[in-house]
Amino acid sequence: MKNVTIKDVAKAANVSYSTVSRALSGSPEISADTRERILQLCKEMNYTANTVARAMVMKSTKLLGLILTDVNNPFMSELAYHIDRQARARGYNIILCNSSRNPDQERELFELMIGRQVDGVMLFPSGPESYETLRPYLDRIPTVFIGENLREVPESYVSVGNYRGAYIGVEYLHSLGHRDILYFGRRRGSTTHQLRAEGYAAACRDLGLVPQYCNNTFPLTSIKYGYQLAKQLFTQKPAYTAIFAATDTNALGIMQAAEERGIRIPEDISLLGFDNIRDSGLPRIDLTTIEQPKKMMASMAVDSLLDKIQSELAGYVHRILTPALIERSSCGPCPKRY
Repeated sequence: MKNVTIKDVAKAANVSYSTVSRALSGSPEISADTRERILQLCKEMNYTANTVARAMVMKSTKLLGLILTDVNNPFMSELAYHIDRQARARGYNIILCNSSRNPDQERELFELMIGRQVDGVMLFPSGPESYETLRPYLDRIPTVFIGENLREVPESYVSVGNYRGAYIGVEYLHSLGHRDILYFGRRRGSTTHQLRAEGYAAACRDLGLVPQYCNNTFPLTSIKYGYQLAKQLFTQKPAYTAIFAATDTNALGIMQAAEERGIRIPEDISLLGFDNIRDSGLPRIDLTTIEQPKKMMASMAVDSLLDKIQSELAGYVHRILTPALIERSSCGPCPKRY
């Protein structure tokens, strides 16, 4: 089937090629009636703009790349949703890719974004090595990192205060009378998880508590792996009255395992999560958690990237958002038997 071109529309409208082009670009050089007539004709003829040609003229594709580590992760999918909304509100569309936490795949996707001539890239890094892997490309395209897998690097990033969020969580559980708090899901190879574990440890030290850990031995964090870890954990006599899960997905896995073992939350064990994913607020879950402000993260990431796109002189900015405690029903006072 032959594609309809601007010349086809011009012939059907009995106007010049340039008049159709002005109508499509919203130029004030033609009348409103002429513009409306041409646009209606474009619709009837199923005309689709040649975005590649337009990009060559305008030197902008109005496309932004977004590379996430795991689109299947609820936090990531919600973040992608907000980024897409924020980008569209500013006249841009998103190309979404999944790196699967694979550095080689991450690099290939970054090269793909450059080849597709996106105006800029937002990246949730696969690990601390991402900066070194991608550094040869960063001068070629404006880039903003999301999350805190990168710390003191001369590139823009937006993240939440993971250390502070974990500290707030321990303080909250302590205020409820808990003195034996288990940190569940500590994972190596992630600065985000490292910072949360450090915040937990610092709060325990300052409050006179003894840190306890249940390490995540799996390569990813998920409901499935949280469930498997919790099943093993619950075979042992608990030396804790509260569990602080490194993520909400871990917490949901813990809830499933606890229900199977007849462990009541919060009557027997209090449970605190981190992220405030959408499912955490469902009635039967009602998880108390530390919130990452995903909508604000998305807005700041898009704004930071557009600043870099629009100004070659724009430097880098490190934006750390403040986490917040979301109180629901999964945490309660320390059981009296302890």
